[in-house]
Amino acid sequence: MPEGPLASPADPPVDAIAQRAAEAVPARRRSVGEQRISPLTRRILLVNALPLFLLVAGILYTDRYQEGLLDAEAASLTTQAQVFAGAIAETAVRAEDPDRPQLIPEVARPLLRRLTEPTPLAQSKLFGADGALVADSRVREGPGGAIVTEPLPPPPPARALGESTLVHLYDLLFGALTRDGPPPSLEEGAEWAPDIRPNLPQALAGDAPPMVRRTADNRLVVSVAAPVQRGRRAAGVVQVTREAREVGAALFDVRMTILGLFASALVLTVGLSFYLSSTIARPVLRLARAAERMREGKGRQGRVQPDILARGDEIGELAARLDESAQALWARIDAIERFAADVAHEIKNPLTSIRSAIETLRRIENPDQQRRLLAIIAEDVVRLDRLISDISDASRVDAELSRTPTEPVDIAHLLETLAEIHNSTREDDDPVIRVERGPGRLHAAAVEGRIVQVFRNLIANAVGFSPPRGVIRLSAHEDQAMIRVAVEDSGPGIPPAKIESIFDRFYSERPHGERFGQHSGLGLSISRQIVEALRGSISAENRQGDDGAVIGARFVVRLPKA
Repeated sequence: MPEGPLASPADPPVDAIAQRAAEAVPARRRSVGEQRISPLTRRILLVNALPLFLLVAGILYTDRYQEGLLDAEAASLTTQAQVFAGAIAETAVRAEDPDRPQLIPEVARPLLRRLTEPTPLAQSKLFGADGALVADSRVREGPGGAIVTEPLPPPPPARALGESTLVHLYDLLFGALTRDGPPPSLEEGAEWAPDIRPNLPQALAGDAPPMVRRTADNRLVVSVAAPVQRGRRAAGVVQVTREAREVGAALFDVRMTILGLFASALVLTVGLSFYLSSTIARPVLRLARAAERMREGKGRQGRVQPDILARGDEIGELAARLDESAQALWARIDAIERFAADVAHEIKNPLTSIRSAIETLRRIENPDQQRRLLAIIAEDVVRLDRLISDISDASRVDAELSRTPTEPVDIAHLLETLAEIHNSTREDDDPVIRVERGPGRLHAAAVEGRIVQVFRNLIANAVGFSPPRGVIRLSAHEDQAMIRVAVEDSGPGIPPAKIESIFDRFYSERPHGERFGQHSGLGLSISRQIVEALRGSISAENRQGDDGAVIGARFVVRLPKA
């Protein structure tokens, strides 16, 4: 008989299996680094872009803020225009006919000028009821009767480099996001004050709305009109135009704040992206590459890097689970290699016996010896058939249990049924089975067909080792979150050195007198495979009497409660 496990030449090496598995993967999933931007990176960028919405909120805020400042400026300027109109109405208007008051230009011009002088950034104009210009605070009579027009005040000096250009670009870029857009700009050379003639009826009635515009040099100006009322009709209209320099300065400060906020948000976004990429995206990508190395069969060096395993967060937990999966995979591959070698060894034994018997059969002519050799061949064929059937069953257990959901199985009822079948069909010298059950509901989460196979194996094993007319005890009790089932016989027990070995594949420890080859040595191995797949455990021990002598063997199965 050959010694040691022999690998079959037909068995494919593990590297070839890994290679075929890699070839079965779709090409679009072959390389982890093919996608430049992974979905996780896109989600990180999306989340980190949220601070930029602060910029939009700031833009809308400046829109409302600008409206508030301009409304306050217009209200202040309207009050000033009403004061001017009241002073002119009392001083420079003839009201002999209440229905046709008349302006006195000679009085109105110097009065309007003196009223406007305290406000250097303002320009006032007085129009008659027909829309004709009567007085202008910027026009006065110079030496020799010449008419002199004073220039408008110069624009304020820029507090920062490029302020005017910056404000103009700001209006162009973000004016479309505001409800009314930026104020209209005046053409080069156009007057500060707007033409009042289109709105003259409203101005005479005191209903003219304020007008906000920008000059060619990007200055914000506000114009209001107030009627000069004396009697039942208005004698004219006072129009006051003033540069809203404080409004522009306040808006500039807010815009600089928004730009600073945008810069901060941008820096924050980039910083968070790099941080999240280094702590989440890159480790996940490294895990994916480690999984890719495992899939490509690059040996046990394809495991997860230790620095990722040392992390104390969810990534470290994922890495640990992936590393455990890799170890389980390699353990399964090692088990497959050992199983293949054991199968080759066990199959080779009966084949060697059959070949020897056939070669001997060709050389002898004695009929009795030929019949004995044919009987040996027949026994080896039966043994080989039994061995192949058990091997096939063992190879299907894991796959079957992974696909079949567990269900509640009444263990006590199952044991009673098996005991009744055995006791009703046993011979006179066969052992008797007795069942003991504990109180309560003894339901385990299991696959009924497979757990029946386990208990039948254990009962058959106990029957084989029990003496004639012996007793086999089956007991089922609740043990915390498990159901404990014990199968006890009154046989010779298990050799102490073989208690763990009896669950190994192809190991067979049979009673004295039983012919060799009647068992494949896979029964207990398959039983352990089934029980552990159901998240239970199986163990063996010897029963001892009061004097310490071995009085039988006990197999204990623990299954989770349903």
